[in-house]
Amino acid sequence: MSNSLAGQIAVVTGGGSGIGLAIVKLLLDHGCKVACGGRTLEKLQEIQAQLKVNTDNLFIHTLDVACEKSVETFFNAVQKTFGDTDILINAAGVNVKQRMMKELSLTDWKMMQEINSTGLFLCSRAVLPTMREQKSGLIINISSVAGLRSGPLGGIGYNASKFAATGFGICLGSEERMNGIRVTNIYPGEVDTPILANRPNPVSDEHRMRILQPEDVAAAVELVINLPARARIPELTIIPTVQD
Repeated sequence: MSNSLAGQIAVVTGGGSGIGLAIVKLLLDHGCKVACGGRTLEKLQEIQAQLKVNTDNLFIHTLDVACEKSVETFFNAVQKTFGDTDILINAAGVNVKQRMMKELSLTDWKMMQEINSTGLFLCSRAVLPTMREQKSGLIINISSVAGLRSGPLGGIGYNASKFAATGFGICLGSEERMNGIRVTNIYPGEVDTPILANRPNPVSDEHRMRILQPEDVAAAVELVINLPARARIPELTIIPTVQD
């Protein structure tokens, strides 16, 4: 595998499971120094032990992307440990089981907006000053096709939060392109991740085998990060072959 990214500092939010974890593995394989943020320290510690990666290359730290103080603490720790961030992967995301308008609570609505949308703002804001100074940087937002086409599968609150994420990423890329900063929104279709546990109806093993796997989305991330600095992909959609 290419080591052209060797030594670059990458941050992955939501890195404790699913797509985020697959991206952490990918970036480590590319020789990056990876800072992995997640809400549960025990899970992050288990991952670090499983990957058997030297702590010089993998840094773990708790992170709640919806909390301004937590984001500030996390990125200060990354700066102190590794230095300035070159690549930011915003992979943290959440959905709820009671997702239809008739049953969605205000608490769950706010939680999805704060994690799926505000989290992008807070984490991107944390790395942009140094990216502007160095005139380079890559931000990849792992969104969802729910941010392109609203439908009942994702639920009304999730759709709304992902449409907000779509607007954020597109506008940020337009604002920062002349600073050498590239921004990509990736819109996966159905993916076999722990978020499926919050589906109103259980997902069968057969269905899980037909849909995307986390490493498929990581492969899309690999496409983006391997591009030269002169090229950017504002939006990239990846869906299962069986999905309309």
